Amino acid sequence: MFQLTGKIALVTGGNGGIGFAMARGLAAAGANVIIAGRDAAKSAAAVQALTADGWKADAVEADVTDEAAVKRLFDTVSQRHGPLRILVNNAGTSIRKAPQDLSLEEWHTVMDTNLTSAFLCSRAAHGPMREAGGGKVINIGSMLSIFGAPYASAYGASKGGVVQFTRSLATAWAQDNIQVNAVLPGWIDTQLTRKAREQVAGLNERVLARTPAGRWGLPADLSGIAVFLAGSASDFVTGTAIPVDGGYSIA
Repeated sequence: MFQLTGKIALVTGGNGGIGFAMARGLAAAGANVIIAGRDAAKSAAAVQALTADGWKADAVEADVTDEAAVKRLFDTVSQRHGPLRILVNNAGTSIRKAPQDLSLEEWHTVMDTNLTSAFLCSRAAHGPMREAGGGKVINIGSMLSIFGAPYASAYGASKGGVVQFTRSLATAWAQDNIQVNAVLPGWIDTQLTRKAREQVAGLNERVLARTPAGRWGLPADLSGIAVFLAGSASDFVTGTAIPVDGGYSIA
C-alpha cells in the first residue's frame, strides 16, 4: 500500500525544507522524483543527495508561477520520464508584514507563489493523470489556514485558498480516480521559520509552550504523510486537510 516503485512524482520547491523531505520520502518508497525549482544549483544538489542513496531523481528548472514555464515543465517531465502520477505542490514563500504595510506587489508575490502555482501545476497534471488511469495531488497548506497571524495576512489567505482549492479539485476529479489532499505543516524547523523566529519576538517560546510534542517539527516529519497520500493506502482519502504539527492545532 505504500510502494511507489515506477511512479513519476513531481515536487515543486523540492530542493529544500519540507519539499526535499517529501521528495526523500517518495524516492525511498520507490518513486522516480523530479524536483522543480528556480534555483538550478540547489535543485542539482538535492538530486545528487537523492541519487547518492541509490534513489531515482531528476531536476527541471522552472518558475511555477509562470503559465508558459509550467507547460514547458510538464512537457519536459513527460518526454524524459513518462506519465506523471504524483504531484506535490510545495512551492511557497511568505512576507511578514502587517497587512496595512503590504504592497500590492508583495501580496501578488505570496499569492502567486503559494496558490496560483498550485492551480497552474494541478491543471497541467490533470490530463496526464487522467490518461494514466489516476493520480495523486498533494497540496501544502499551513496551520495558518486554521489560525490567523497579524504578520501573515497574505500567507494565511493563500494557504486558506490552497485548502479550498484542494476540496474543489477533489470533488471535480474523483471521477478521474485522482485523489487530492492537503497537508498542513505546523511549526517546522526550516529556513523560512528560522527567519520567522528572528523577526517575531517570543515565537520560539510560544511554539514550544503550546505544542504537546514539546518541540519544533523537523522536515523529515513530513516524509511519511507524503508517502501515505501518494500511495494506494489513501485511495479512498480525498479532499482532506491533515495537520502535521505535533498537536499544536488541538492544544
